[in-house]
Amino acid sequence: MENETILSCDALVKTFGSGHTEVRAVDGISLQVGRGELVLIMGPSGSGKTTLLSMLGGLLRPTSGKVFIDGNEITQLDESQLPRVRARSIGFVFQSFNLLDALTVEENILFPARLVPASLESARSRATELIARLGLTKRRTNKPGTLSGGEKQRVAIARALINEPALILADEPTGNLDSANGQEVMMILHDIARDEGRSVILVTHDPRVEDLADRILWLEDGALRDRKTEQHSWVHDPVCHMRVDEWTAEISTDHEAQHYVFCSQRCLDRFSLEPQRYISEEKHTPGQGHGA
Repeated sequence: MENETILSCDALVKTFGSGHTEVRAVDGISLQVGRGELVLIMGPSGSGKTTLLSMLGGLLRPTSGKVFIDGNEITQLDESQLPRVRARSIGFVFQSFNLLDALTVEENILFPARLVPASLESARSRATELIARLGLTKRRTNKPGTLSGGEKQRVAIARALINEPALILADEPTGNLDSANGQEVMMILHDIARDEGRSVILVTHDPRVEDLADRILWLEDGALRDRKTEQHSWVHDPVCHMRVDEWTAEISTDHEAQHYVFCSQRCLDRFSLEPQRYISEEKHTPGQGHGA
């Protein structure tokens, strides 16, 4: 079913601390993700991306709000029930791989299947298929210490898929990889969503993956916004030439019917003192102009 909702959350809130030290890391987020959809969540460091992902995956209990996976509410389950739900319904892919050093590639992939004993035998044949699909056949008996970063992440993806979960949650999966391996991992996750009908939620800082997503959500100050519902573009700060997302920029000014955005108040202050200097520099600096 194309429009079947696999994950939904309603008015999700997570606070840390209390009183004047209280921090609202996630602030009333509601979200629905359909089968086969790849959703990208982006935002600045400290914006709450990992906190949100942890609550969606049942790793962190929200202060308030509800999370549903395949129509089942996981936020009302007690701690003894959550591991089984996570094992059956959710596959996790982490930036740091989280592989067990003492186990081989195949044993790492099969590890989550041990939490669902009834599926262990069928999981062995699925592990063989995943190992072949992800190009790990020659590494099957290797231990993580002998693998490259790209190979470790492919093992982590296979492990996430072993129990055939409806939902894959990936937290900065390309963060420890070079450009080529990062692109390969992203294409694997994209194909998983498209070919297997699994929902994939990906948290990342990596702008290279934007074109692969069905939806791009921006998380800032604990709230989500959908980038495909509003205009946005990358521009350059005319003072320091840093790339700035015009869609989320909070520091800007108009000068001679032109709109300029800045990475910081410091750059705006410098521009205000000598606007013609920076406008002239902008015009004569290839690739650094407004809207580049």
